[in-house]
Amino acid sequence: MSFIESIIAAVAVFIIGVISRGGYWGIMLLMAIESACVPLPSEIIMPFGGYLVSTGQLNLHLVATAGAIGCNLGSIPAYEIGKRGGRRAIERWGKYVLLDTRDLDWSERFFTRFGSLAVLIARMLPIVRSFIAFPAGIARMNLTKFHIYTFVGSWPWCFGLAWIGQVLGDKWQTDPRMHQFFHDFHLLFAAVFLAAGIWYIWHRLKTRIGRKA
Repeated sequence: MSFIESIIAAVAVFIIGVISRGGYWGIMLLMAIESACVPLPSEIIMPFGGYLVSTGQLNLHLVATAGAIGCNLGSIPAYEIGKRGGRRAIERWGKYVLLDTRDLDWSERFFTRFGSLAVLIARMLPIVRSFIAFPAGIARMNLTKFHIYTFVGSWPWCFGLAWIGQVLGDKWQTDPRMHQFFHDFHLLFAAVFLAAGIWYIWHRLKTRIGRKA
C-alpha cells in the first residue's frame, strides 16, 4: 500500500468509526469539522453515511439533514473569525497559510457582487465549500441569510453523496466490481486533492517570490 493509500485508509477508518458509533450525531460532527476549514472530505463522510442507509441503520433524508446541520455548525467559528479578525488577521497571519490581501480583496468583491448567491453556489462545490464561511464573515454577510443559504446549498450536496453511498452499498455484496471501484475512487480522490494542493502552494509561492524580486 502506497503512502497516499495509507493516508486515505486512515481517514476512512476514522470516519467509519465516528459514524458507526455516533450515527446522525457522528455525521453532524464530521461535517461540522469539514465546514470549520479543516480538510476532512465530505466526499468520504457522506457516502459512508449512505452505506449505513443501505444496511437499514440510518435514513437517507435524515443523513442529509444531519450533514447539512453539521455544515451550519462548523461554519459558525469560521464566519466569526472572518468577521472579527478579518483583514487584520489576513495581513498579519495570512502568509503562514499562503493567503494575502489580494485574496481578501477578491473575496470582498465577490460577496459585494453576488451576496447570498455566493454561499449557495459554493456549498455545492468541492473544496471551496469548506472555506466559504471565512470570506462570508469578512464581507459581514447577514448571519440569518448566511445560515439559510449554507443549509440550502449543503443539503443537496450531502444528499447526493449519501445517495451514491446507498446505491453502492446496495450493490456491494452482489457486484464484486464495487470493491475495485472504491479502491479506484480513493486513489482518484487522493490524486485530485494532492494535485490541487500542490498547484495552489506552487502558485502562491511563485507569486510571493515574484513580488519580492
